[in-house]
Parts: sequence; C-alpha cells; structure tokens
Amino acid sequence: MILRTAADDLGANPVETLTQLSGLWSLRFLLITLALTPFRMLFKQSGVIRYRRMLGLFTFFYSSIHLAIFIVLENSLSWPYILEDITASPTVDVGLLAYLLLIPLALTSTNGMMRRLGKVWKKLHISVHAIALLSILHFVLSEKADISSPLFYGIILLVLLVVRGIFRNKKNGKPSN
Repeated sequence: MILRTAADDLGANPVETLTQLSGLWSLRFLLITLALTPFRMLFKQSGVIRYRRMLGLFTFFYSSIHLAIFIVLENSLSWPYILEDITASPTVDVGLLAYLLLIPLALTSTNGMMRRLGKVWKKLHISVHAIALLSILHFVLSEKADISSPLFYGIILLVLLVVRGIFRNKKNGKPSN
C-alpha cells in the first residue's frame, strides 16, 4: 500500500483503494491465522502454531489501518460524519463490531496475559471465529454488486471450520458426518 501510494498507483479513488486493500489484507491475515490449526491437524506440523500470534497481530494491525483510513481519510476526523456512518450503515456497524472484538484479543496476546487469564484466555480467543464471520459479512455488505470475492473468502473460512470440526470430533471420539 505504501509503494502504491508513493507511485501514485491507487487509481481514480485512492481512499477507496486503500480502504479495500487494508480490509482485504486484514481478512487474509485473519484466515491465514485460522488456517494454522487445521494445517497442523492435517499435516501434523506443530511448529506452524508459533506463528499464530504474529499473524493475529498482523490482522489487528491491518484492521487498525482499515479503521484509520475510514476515520481519517474517508471522514476527515469529522465525528458527526463518523457517527452518521455508524448509525446509517450496517456495513460500518458490522466492521466496527469485528474490530472491537479484535481489541481484547490483541491486548491479551502476550505470554503474561495467557498465564494471568488461564482458561479464560482460551474462551476469549475462541471469539476469533465470530470475528471471521463478521469480517466476511462486512466484506459482503461493502460490495455493491459482485460478491464473488467475499464468497471466495467465505468458502475458505467454511472449509477451515469444517476441517477443524472434523478433527475436533475425531479427537473427542465422536463420529464425523
């Protein structure tokens, strides 16, 4: 995004392009983060899990950039405009909810917080699946006509959740359907 901005390669609507790119990279990093557990389960590669925290923080970083672009570039730090968008647009509401749910995950991603929170930490971080669903919904709502891209990412999320569910059921001794 920085290189494209420096090269003046953002098209006719640079703010929209930056919004789309930051949102897309947020979603991509979220799905990559979620893919690590199924990858570990399928290929018995436990070492990949050590990258999960870093990738989750990349997700939060790009989501923060996405929100900053919305607040600063789209709405010029005008709180009346921002509040109007929040009250009038389900797209903004869903995206903001997903972001607000990401904040506690980013704040509790340290080893110290994992120790302090114990079992609560795991329950808190399971909300990443809801965040992923909200992110896909935000993407669908943001598209005006062609929802093929959000559906593509939605299918990836569905596959990741199915693989995770199959392995979880096998681990618990339940037959998979």
